[in-house]
Amino acid sequence: MALGLAAKKEIVAEISDVASRALSVAVAEYRGMEVGELTTLRIQAREQGVYLKVIRNTLAKRGLSDSKFADIDSALTGQLIYGFSLDAPGAAARLFRDFSKKNPKLKVTALTLGNGLLGPEKLDAVASLPTRDEALAQLLATFKAPVGKFVQTLNEIPTKFARVLAAIKDTK
Repeated sequence: MALGLAAKKEIVAEISDVASRALSVAVAEYRGMEVGELTTLRIQAREQGVYLKVIRNTLAKRGLSDSKFADIDSALTGQLIYGFSLDAPGAAARLFRDFSKKNPKLKVTALTLGNGLLGPEKLDAVASLPTRDEALAQLLATFKAPVGKFVQTLNEIPTKFARVLAAIKDTK
């Protein structure tokens, strides 16, 4: 079914709005997948905070042209599904990686974090990026470690003194 000009403009506006809020974009070819499999992928995407959409490549290029993801347009060929990570930078890549393990028909073709086009070989690197909560926990652990070591070192002084006294007592 052909789209009218108004519908095309609406899709382009929607994609540019989502791209302005997204942290990263992952694009995968879904040729050969069945409707049930795509429905499962969409359900998982909603649960993980990923905006998932099948869009015509020409409309996607127009929607992404004014965003920080404009560099991905050279990879937009074929039957593609677009995943926009809204909460965590690696969410869409993680979704596609995990889903493609069960369904090999889904093939990631391109990724971008807004600073250059990444190929499918970088999928695991992008997918392993921590979520916001994980990154904050790592930062907090980094801040906490020196203080904990300092307190542990200060605690060793009276502990060593008590051990020396216990050793002297045992010898006498």
